Amino acid sequence: MRYTLALLTLTTGLLANAAPLRFYGRAVTESEILVFQFADVLEQLETAFYEQGIAKFQDADFTNAGFASSQLVQQQLLTIEKDERAHSVALQAALRSFGAEPVTTCTFNFDAVLTDVATMAAVARIVENVGVSAYMGGATLITDPVLLTSAASILTVEARHQTMLNVLNAGTAIPAAFDIPLTPSEILALAGPFISGCDLGIPANQPLAVTNTGALAPGTSLTFDSPGFNGNTEGMFCQMMLGGAAESIPLPIDACVVPAEINGPVAIWVTSDGQPLVNNVRDRATTQVVAGPLFAFVDTKQELISQVLRTTGGAPPAPAPEAPGTPAPETAPGAPAPEGQDTGESTVITTQTISTDAASSIIEGASAPTGTDGSAAPAPTGNVPASDAPAPPTTPTPKGPSADGRIEVLGMSEMPLSDVPTPPAAPDAGGAPPAAPPATPDAGAAPPATPDAGATPPAAPPAGAPAAPAAPPA
Repeated sequence: MRYTLALLTLTTGLLANAAPLRFYGRAVTESEILVFQFADVLEQLETAFYEQGIAKFQDADFTNAGFASSQLVQQQLLTIEKDERAHSVALQAALRSFGAEPVTTCTFNFDAVLTDVATMAAVARIVENVGVSAYMGGATLITDPVLLTSAASILTVEARHQTMLNVLNAGTAIPAAFDIPLTPSEILALAGPFISGCDLGIPANQPLAVTNTGALAPGTSLTFDSPGFNGNTEGMFCQMMLGGAAESIPLPIDACVVPAEINGPVAIWVTSDGQPLVNNVRDRATTQVVAGPLFAFVDTKQELISQVLRTTGGAPPAPAPEAPGTPAPETAPGAPAPEGQDTGESTVITTQTISTDAASSIIEGASAPTGTDGSAAPAPTGNVPASDAPAPPTTPTPKGPSADGRIEVLGMSEMPLSDVPTPPAAPDAGGAPPAAPPATPDAGAAPPATPDAGATPPAAPPAGAPAAPAAPPA
């Protein structure tokens, strides 16, 4: 198969330009066509999502969701929608220049996630992270450097969208130095439930969902659900992947605890064994994957930019952690009952959050050597200086806009800004900086002149004048 491609065909402005362009030809591979078709379907999905969401909600819906300015948020969403539409137009033009056709029979259903502005913002955050991961993963299937560069020019814009959606969801604008690449099958585990009516020719991984009802934080013990479990998770492991890590963190599925020091997106799979998954799409094993991935956001660091975009309205703030033995606060009439409290109708399942020490012990124990009798080797003991002891954990109490206090989309739980536990400020180890020492005279400088014994002493200052400053200490 031959094709003719404008060197800059993926630039929207040049697509509309009637000026002659320079062309070159080469044989296109089937994998490159598949990557561009798949990327175009994702761009169609993103365009449809923003188009439907913007059309559905009014100014009051954005302010009720806690945003300081509805116009500011809508402006960003409209810009992102315009970008996604331009990406799709360019990808379809490129496919036709290959002699191939784009897939245009897909339909996209977002009814379940366009229930309110807060849910829409949470889904948009997933959508942009999925886009970034899809372009990264698809790069290994593109051999032509011009096509690779063109796809990369879209990837960088998707990453800018990702940053803005992080901010709008009260997360860290740039939470990590690296993102996480995913294969097309892994992407469909996240985006597939929205897509119907078309055959992409790509087998999809089983979807995975977190069933916890609370905000995710370091120390949270996660629970999952997936049609791939077939009612039995015995012997399975959860695999947590962070951007930039060489491999995932494998943990037994019944001890899948969010590690400390995590901030931002985490990709999570469930596998049939404890062998870590490598963080590259070329070499990552697939045979032991039972379900996933899903994207979970662990927002532990708040930034001032998110506070500027939000007001004190929206969801009520989470209460401060209570001391042991403090009685639970009473629930106001009509307010949702605290987590785990029996309301007489149903009992909400609570999220178990354990200390960072316990979380670290579980993570270390998952790969710790065993003793000769098969038991786990004892953990080392020792005195920990008080200054190095971890801060006491906080148990988040979600009170989001949803009935159960959470926003869950394709397995990812999102909590509003006011429900994200604020980590305690680190104490200033040194207190206020010490005052600068008095200047030391230059060794080579001349000593101060000695007043002439016969000289007339200086006149005394007039009454009421300020006293002369005291001489510096010797």
